[in-house]
Amino acid sequence: MIIQSIDYAAVAPALIVAVAAVALLLGDAFDVPRRVLGWASCGALAAALVAVIALAAGGGRRATFCVPGGLRGDGPPSCSYVADHFTLLFQGVVLAAGVVVVLLSLDEITRAKMPAGEYHFLLLAATVGALTLVAARDLVLLVVALETLSLPVFALVGLRRYDGAATEAALKLFLVSVISAAVMLFGVSLLYGATGAMHLDRLAPALARLPADLEPVAAAGVVLVLAGFAFKVAAVPFHFWAPDVYQGAPLPVAAFLSVVSKAAGFAGLAIVLALGLPAYGHVWGPLAALLAAVTMTLGNLMALRQRTAIRLLAWSSVAQSGYMLAPLAVGDHRLPEAVAATTAYVALYAVMNMGAFAVVVAVQRRGPHSRWDTLDDFRGLARSSPAVAAALAFFLICLAGLPPGVMGLFAKVVVFRAALAGGVTWLAVVMAVNTVIGLYYYLVWAVRLFTAPPAGARPPVPDTGVPVRAAIAAAAAGAVVLSAAPQLVLQTVSSVT
Repeated sequence: MIIQSIDYAAVAPALIVAVAAVALLLGDAFDVPRRVLGWASCGALAAALVAVIALAAGGGRRATFCVPGGLRGDGPPSCSYVADHFTLLFQGVVLAAGVVVVLLSLDEITRAKMPAGEYHFLLLAATVGALTLVAARDLVLLVVALETLSLPVFALVGLRRYDGAATEAALKLFLVSVISAAVMLFGVSLLYGATGAMHLDRLAPALARLPADLEPVAAAGVVLVLAGFAFKVAAVPFHFWAPDVYQGAPLPVAAFLSVVSKAAGFAGLAIVLALGLPAYGHVWGPLAALLAAVTMTLGNLMALRQRTAIRLLAWSSVAQSGYMLAPLAVGDHRLPEAVAATTAYVALYAVMNMGAFAVVVAVQRRGPHSRWDTLDDFRGLARSSPAVAAALAFFLICLAGLPPGVMGLFAKVVVFRAALAGGVTWLAVVMAVNTVIGLYYYLVWAVRLFTAPPAGARPPVPDTGVPVRAAIAAAAAGAVVLSAAPQLVLQTVSSVT
């Protein structure tokens, strides 16, 4: 029998958020005011972020839930949970985005008449799943963490219990989550059956020396695991749930799906491919290239047709998934550089997209159908609130990859360079074409902010509440810092990988 010791410092960020989730649910049962619950939720995420910063300052790699390695138990241990630089970077992104989501939710909970305790409990529970996913180093913990992230989110989407659109969106997301979990579990079972290994550091060498008669089984497992993650990150053809779910969900929850869930999904995918499946790069590399090309193309073409802000952001998010997948198309050739490029893009995208969602939340109408706001409803925003209009224009320019949003341009250059260095030249050409398409719809929206509203119409008046202003300011500050020194991101990511 193996008695495992637990490194509580390593799991501190996830542990803090988990304890806070239970405490907030109990607080709601004792009629704690919803505003207090909201600020407590924000404080818990901030405390977890401080724990991440402290771990990063410590500089060392911490691991827990380990088992002895080797046939006699005398080899290096294999650990299920690892808090290395890669983990801490993604945990920092998840927690910072979570703080912004909570700030955006404080007024939305009251306006949409959602139960505050349940909302914050589900949000923090999903965040625990994301924090654990980026630290997982065995297939079982990866699957459990992924479902811990996914299942609370569909409940969040449907928390407006008397909204038919929200109920429909929640049902779609639930069905997709169940299907993707089944697909991934089947793939994991095939990999375990072929290798007898669950820890990624044991799976990789086992696949490298696999007998020829088991190679088709392992290849099928690799494809199914990739398909399971493709569902989670809304890659085509597994994307069909995203636009309707984003539109039916409360806007802060849509922001959570677009940033936190996507970032955690790509972190898990990078972990599995880089640490567990490098020997089968010839299988998943071409598939990733095909998924990336189709995803960015369809996402951008569909975004061109959208007339509402939330659906444009939804299809834009699908297209961005294609850019994030592109570096992984190199397979096992220059894989560390590819993972670094994907990580950098995800980190930069999180700041840009969260900022855009924050402004959309601020600008939404107070009526019952505010989530259907069209792009024309943003006309004249610069007249009623120049600062908010400038912030949204800056976020859109960053997403488009134009100056002064240098961080967006830098993100795309990093991805282009990784694709070219890996020899996937045709994919770089597809990315170039899609970047031009993306420029159009981002700029069309940005121009509307500074044009006069239709005759007889008033310019939109954004929410001036402190939480929403704080969320926009936080996202804008992060975007400005990264635009001023984008190379810092690549240096950090390079040290991670």
